[in-house]
Amino acid sequence: MSEQRINGQIRSPKVLLVGPNGEQVGEVRIEDALRLANEADLDLVEVAPGANPPVARLMDYGKFKYEAKLKAREARKNQVNAQQKEIRMGLKIDTHDYETKKRNVEKFLNGGDKVKVMIRFRGREQSRPEMGMKLMQRMAEDVAEAGFVESHPRVDGRTMVMVLGPHKKKSQARAEARKRKSDAEKAAAKEASAE
Repeated sequence: MSEQRINGQIRSPKVLLVGPNGEQVGEVRIEDALRLANEADLDLVEVAPGANPPVARLMDYGKFKYEAKLKAREARKNQVNAQQKEIRMGLKIDTHDYETKKRNVEKFLNGGDKVKVMIRFRGREQSRPEMGMKLMQRMAEDVAEAGFVESHPRVDGRTMVMVLGPHKKKSQARAEARKRKSDAEKAAAKEASAE
């Protein structure tokens, strides 16, 4: 956040003045604007220095800075970076191992993360990419409720790669998890008070 000029720091001889409630006062001399700010026990803050004449507003500058800091903190809290998780499996994967991998993929997608599914081809398996395609298609169909195919399967050397994207954004998934946790805590507290 760039620092605005306030009160005596404003160098322009005239400013376009905006009142404390957003009302347009009009173009006034800087001395008159400073006098009005002093009488109202507010600060004169230059909000648009590039305008001709610059736009200045009457406001409580300390309160303005505090609220701007709170907004920035709230924006950072809600801004969550989705990660890309990796799941690796072989072409001859056992049923139970596949189920475990599928559960992990669903967990990652429900958490709002992308998942890169990789199949390693060993030896003669390289001559059978259609088997890997089948396995990838099966995974995509099994986790269709939690995510979608963002990047279709492609062969890259000895591996086949597919990227799955989540239906929910990371921030949305986190908010839902927080809500579930607070609901569970409320239910536990209610149950404890009933005893």
